[in-house]
Amino acid sequence: MNEMLKIALSQYGISEITGGADSPEVMKYFHETGRTWVDHDETPWCDAFLDWCAMKAGYKFSKGLNARGWLIEGVEVCRPSIGDIVVFWRKSLDSVYGHVGLFIRQHGSSIWVLGGNQSDSVCIKPYTEKQLLGYRRLFK
Repeated sequence: MNEMLKIALSQYGISEITGGADSPEVMKYFHETGRTWVDHDETPWCDAFLDWCAMKAGYKFSKGLNARGWLIEGVEVCRPSIGDIVVFWRKSLDSVYGHVGLFIRQHGSSIWVLGGNQSDSVCIKPYTEKQLLGYRRLFK
């Protein structure tokens, strides 16, 4: 199992807190990757989570908060392996919005992803293949 996947799994179940309080665990994903300006855990955090996992595993990560930014990291792969990066579009194909996580498996038209900010927590969840933008593999 790759190191990034192990790190992500160690965070399984971490959730944001709705309302005025903020989860210190979610906030560490922002702050430890240099996003000290983020002050609420309800800020979209899938990218921050993946950046934190990459940083802990010794990989390069982006400084922005843009899930689609992962489309330029590593190398593109057509057949993903468990733990590869998977990027989806949100709202529309042409929007700036996206989602990023780690590939677990594909079953039919569902791609199962381990990621942050999935139902407001770190979990494994299916996404539709129709929204797939690409798979990436990181190298040190």
